[in-house]
Amino acid sequence: MEFTLHRTDGQSAARAGRIDTDHGPILTPIFMPVGTVGSVKGVMHRELEHDVQAQIILGNTYHLYLRPGLDVLRQAGGLHGFSTWRRPILTDSGGYQVFSLAANRKLTPEGAKFRSHIDGSPHMFTPEGVMDIQRVIGADIVMAFDECPPGTASYDYARRSLDLTEQWLARCVARFDATEPLYGHGQALFPIVQGCVYPDLRRRAAENVASLNREGYAIGGLAVGEPAEKMYEMIEVVNQILPADRPRYLMGVGTPANILEAIERGVDMFDCVMPTRNGRNGMLFTSQGVINLRNKKWTNDFEPIDPEGITYVDTQYTKAYLRHLFAAGEMLGPQIASLHNLGFYLWLVGQARQHIIEGDFAPWKRALLPQISRRL
Repeated sequence: MEFTLHRTDGQSAARAGRIDTDHGPILTPIFMPVGTVGSVKGVMHRELEHDVQAQIILGNTYHLYLRPGLDVLRQAGGLHGFSTWRRPILTDSGGYQVFSLAANRKLTPEGAKFRSHIDGSPHMFTPEGVMDIQRVIGADIVMAFDECPPGTASYDYARRSLDLTEQWLARCVARFDATEPLYGHGQALFPIVQGCVYPDLRRRAAENVASLNREGYAIGGLAVGEPAEKMYEMIEVVNQILPADRPRYLMGVGTPANILEAIERGVDMFDCVMPTRNGRNGMLFTSQGVINLRNKKWTNDFEPIDPEGITYVDTQYTKAYLRHLFAAGEMLGPQIASLHNLGFYLWLVGQARQHIIEGDFAPWKRALLPQISRRL
């Protein structure tokens, strides 16, 4: 995997670049739709490629390990072969899912013991095992195994958590470097910067991962309960240390505003379930603002979903029709909303890239942010 930096904004740390993988290029900044179990919920690959224009999607190590399981994935030739998605894939390490299973897991220096949310069966994730699992999944970019502390964690907890994450990271790197990809294409390992909301821990973590000279780096443990301003502060602390010639991935973030603020601070890659999850619940992110389709005000609104026409559904369907689908419980409603929202997120980062290259990102962002954040 190679990263080429094309342009840095003159008034901020925003960057435009390109990541080249064996499954194709990724123009940054980029948003990555989340395909937890090998699919982006409710959206066909054809729509992802041609309408959303997704360049890379995510798979979830924890969920894919449990179902369909490693034997099926290995026989299929990895997740690319199993799902028939031919563009790049990134897999997380399962660390966040283990974090979210707090009542059903136990952390030890060896790894994380947990029980499956499906059938309660016991399992163990170790750094070495997670690297082996991601080799079998075959993603182009894989994540190191880490612990994700809550945003409200005390300093002592955050420090102990970082100690564990750094011990696990050393083992991840050793195992990854001692093994080979299984399906004939390259894989890159991204270490994850943790440290909660404490600048000294974040600096320590960033310096440690930077010393490993990997192809890219991730920033984890944000948007997990801490105030947004703290998140932005931690991004600034970390990005002052992470190498400028490698991509930076902010994990699990976030709202359109979060993404623009993070781009301004030098982040290149994003993922979040918000576009599809909120879409399934009747919330649309549009170029004019945020729409709640369950509001009766849209009953007789026969205007297009989004005048920008970001995807074909924006001009083919009206707000009134889409509201009707939700009111009737018709599954087409969440599908249209998910497709639109994903298209909006990809449009947003594409516009950011264009304005970084043109040299006017900062004023463009200042003008757009209040518009897309307002409630319609």
